[in-house]
Amino acid sequence: MKEVKSPKKPLIYYYGIVLIVIVLFNLFVTPIIQKHQVTEVDYGKFMAMIEDKSIEAVEVEDSQIIFTDKDTKKIYKTGTMNDPGLTERLYKSGAKFEKNIEQTMSPMTNFLVTGLLPLVIFIALGQYFSRKIQKQMGGKNAMAFGMGKSNAKIYVPSTEGIHFSDVAGEDEAKESLAEIVDYLHDPKKYSEVGASMPKGVLLVGPPGTGKTMLAKAVAGEANVPFFSMSGSEFVEMFVGMGASKVRDLFSQAKEKAPCIVFIDEIDAIGKKRDGQIGGNDEREQTLNQLLTEMDGFEGNNGVIILAATNRPESLDPALTRPGRFDRRVPVELPDLKGREEILKVHAKKIKIAEDVDFHTIARMAAGASGAELANIVNEAALRAVRNNRKFVTEADLEESIEVVIAGYQKKNAVLSTKEKLVVAYHEIGHALVAAKQTNSAPVQKITIIPRTSGALGYTMQVEQGDKYLMTKEEIENKIATFTGGRAAEEIIFGQITTGASNDIEQATKLARAMITRYGMSEDFDMVAMETVNNQYLGGDASLACSADTQKEIDRMVVELVKKEHEKAKDILTENRKKLDELAQFLYEKETITGDEFMTILNKVEENSYNLL
Repeated sequence: MKEVKSPKKPLIYYYGIVLIVIVLFNLFVTPIIQKHQVTEVDYGKFMAMIEDKSIEAVEVEDSQIIFTDKDTKKIYKTGTMNDPGLTERLYKSGAKFEKNIEQTMSPMTNFLVTGLLPLVIFIALGQYFSRKIQKQMGGKNAMAFGMGKSNAKIYVPSTEGIHFSDVAGEDEAKESLAEIVDYLHDPKKYSEVGASMPKGVLLVGPPGTGKTMLAKAVAGEANVPFFSMSGSEFVEMFVGMGASKVRDLFSQAKEKAPCIVFIDEIDAIGKKRDGQIGGNDEREQTLNQLLTEMDGFEGNNGVIILAATNRPESLDPALTRPGRFDRRVPVELPDLKGREEILKVHAKKIKIAEDVDFHTIARMAAGASGAELANIVNEAALRAVRNNRKFVTEADLEESIEVVIAGYQKKNAVLSTKEKLVVAYHEIGHALVAAKQTNSAPVQKITIIPRTSGALGYTMQVEQGDKYLMTKEEIENKIATFTGGRAAEEIIFGQITTGASNDIEQATKLARAMITRYGMSEDFDMVAMETVNNQYLGGDASLACSADTQKEIDRMVVELVKKEHEKAKDILTENRKKLDELAQFLYEKETITGDEFMTILNKVEENSYNLL
């Protein structure tokens, strides 16, 4: 996009002014000062000037002799010598005997020339440059260093930049924003029906889903000025500066209406006002000014405000009410079709093989945001370069998904034979429990190659499509699958290791959610025992129950996980031969696909392996 900036004087202009002042000072002021400075010389020069009769005035003191030159009017001084005929020779040379030769310049003149004049010059220069800088940073309303002046970036339409065609996977959000762009292009079409566009549009969603990119696409599509500013840019050290920036921003916007104002991360200034003593007065004043500008007496005809945040629950209710932010546009994580479209958009930027199946890659990248998908494509391109290939293959994309999920392969990590065997049984335990249960996602890949995230191996399950609802049975099956790795260790080795730490965390989290949030326990029925905070930033939950109830919840969570753990051990015990056979195959190959896993699992048993 092309940014429009206020014209500024080139830097050489100011340097030129300073240079001229220095030259003038040296031409006129310096000679005056130098003329009345006393220069110390030796006695020989003094005697030579007497013989040349070039001394105009002389002052003989006990310790020094001061004299002036007839031609240059310069003042000299030298030390005294034992010279009895000095007075007679000076008289014959025509020199005048005077007193206080150094004070030929009056004290007032000396002060004006050497002290006050340089000070006046530099103060004048400082005032001149200060006015120039203030004018370029905002005129009369600007304060020192630009405080109180909005530094919003102004964009105008350009053939380059981001357009709606460059944004995939958010069709509903694009449709809502495209309506606003259409209104700016042709407002008469809406006014004939009596419709008016929302004053404010709030984009909400998790990080990386494309909220800022959608705003840039609006700038690319609209033929109107587009002001862009981050919420944190309103925050200043002094109270009142943020409010001044808000006033200045809307003043500029009204002058260029119709236009669009985009405020990114608006929660930086739009948090709820708590009214507590010692609160943040600067932030609250900034918010109050924003509320006034959005719905004041003057109105903002033609000014549409876009804002983005991933913490909508923290915003002040006065900011999100109708009349200010009339429309709330969710920008959620993309579904399967959206992920596939996003991958294709980013794949246009790289050289890619013709046989790449983006549908498969999109299924493997379930839950990824637009930013993560862009990172996956870039990681695949980097891997192709590392392998000295000119194009990206499907294997590169699959590996890049694993890099984003679990990190890079650890080249120097060497597991002992026993540890490698434990990891192989652990991962096959997960996969076998998942495969022997109904309504479980099919296994895509199993590996025992250590990763930089700390994982010594992992089992990847991939759903055939997007799932928006999960039944109680499906969640219980997932918990059983999480416990399958530990169950295999117990059955085969009769001991347990630290390798199940992440499995334990995930199983406990699911079991607790079933009881406290999903109403899947008979004791509590449909009573919520937990509330979710920051749903777009991790979804941390906090209990909303008494201590006795919390104790009961903990007991039920333990019982549920223990029950599914026993179920996983029963499944593996019943399929012990397949467990050994698959573990031996994984131990030798280190990485196997879901098809290889299912082939061995469904194969009629002929031989069985015994690794121990």
